[in-house]
Amino acid sequence: MSDQASLPVSGQQLAAPTTLPATAAETSPDNPWPLQLLSQKLKAHIDRTPSAWVEGQVIELNRRGSNAYLTLRDVDAEVSLPASVWTKVLERQNLPLERGSRVVALLKPEFWIKTGRLNMMVRDIRPVGLGDLLARIERLRQALAAEGLFADSRKKPLPLLPHRIGLITGRDSDAKKDILRNAALRWPAVEFEIREVAVQGNTAVAQVVRALRDLDGLPEVDVIVIARGGGALEDLLPFNSEELIRAVAAAATPVVSAIGHEADRPLLDDVADLRASTPTDAAKRIVPEVSEELAGVRQARVQLRRCMERLVDRESDRLASLHSRPVLAAPEGLVTIRSEEIERLLRRSSAAVSSSVVRAADQLEHLKAQVRALSPQKTLDRGYAVVELAGKQAEEAGTAGHAVVRRPAEAPPGSPLSIRVAEGRFGATSTGTLEQPTTETGEVND
Repeated sequence: MSDQASLPVSGQQLAAPTTLPATAAETSPDNPWPLQLLSQKLKAHIDRTPSAWVEGQVIELNRRGSNAYLTLRDVDAEVSLPASVWTKVLERQNLPLERGSRVVALLKPEFWIKTGRLNMMVRDIRPVGLGDLLARIERLRQALAAEGLFADSRKKPLPLLPHRIGLITGRDSDAKKDILRNAALRWPAVEFEIREVAVQGNTAVAQVVRALRDLDGLPEVDVIVIARGGGALEDLLPFNSEELIRAVAAAATPVVSAIGHEADRPLLDDVADLRASTPTDAAKRIVPEVSEELAGVRQARVQLRRCMERLVDRESDRLASLHSRPVLAAPEGLVTIRSEEIERLLRRSSAAVSSSVVRAADQLEHLKAQVRALSPQKTLDRGYAVVELAGKQAEEAGTAGHAVVRRPAEAPPGSPLSIRVAEGRFGATSTGTLEQPTTETGEVND
């Protein structure tokens, strides 16, 4: 590593002509930047970039005097990055750094102006031990649990009898063979949609997630199994990946985790809808035993037959009991009773109507008698007469016919009169007012 690349440029070199564009957007074919100016600006920008801690795996390590050159690769993707480090930084480690080591490194980018090369300088580097991995997994477990990704309310029930099972497992792995063999023994008609992927290494997460999304998009797949045999913690790290955990949580199809042995518990077990202790256990819990199901069907048929027989016997007894009742033994009796009741009601209604008619007729005769008693004819029949003026006197009184005489003064002597009695009229002539006889007490006698 050369220190010349990081030496400051002289003031004469940094001074740029005032005719040059101030920004890259203002450059043109007629007014370009010198290459030196672009390099200086790149270096100034990169120098402002802060250091960053990154995690990776050392895949190459070469020592050359006081310098060492290494290549870091992402633990979950096919991405690598070359870097350089002072040997004295490596010597501070308790254990020697080797190829394949998982590390976290503090990187600071540097730009070499003379060669135009970008270098990642390692300021510090630390190996990631088993305890660090476990602590990191536990922190991730707590964070995802706080989001509710492991809640029982999110877990989907498995189908009673899946027609097609999606299987994500290693290529020609024992886990795949165990699941296929045990599932076929339990239910020969079961079908599988298999996706063989890498189950460890830096490509495992991407391949498992891609296979999961592929199977989740197939409507004929009823359940998805992610299976892998046992291994060290480092081998099972892909199944603790946050990307995989969130992909499983987002899947619409139920997911079964069958990773490792009983003691292994990656984060995938917590987010899956069902955790199987081993791949063999997954086959047993997903696919029912055909002999057990047939025995259950036979037992259900026996129970159903017994229930039907009890139901038929009970309903037969109820039917016999209904037939023995009088209303069904002699059904015409109910009609006879109702008929007699109707006839009785008809007689009562006819009598009531007749009585009402008789009372109304009597009341009508009584009213007629009252009206007749008040009529003028009845008065005449009792001997009274109606005296009326006749001739010119009636015309002078302003009537077209006869004028009824109410006072003696209305019929002066000689006035022709018309007397109406009960059975007709006759004429008369007024002789004037007559003196009314009085009684001994002096009262006028009518």
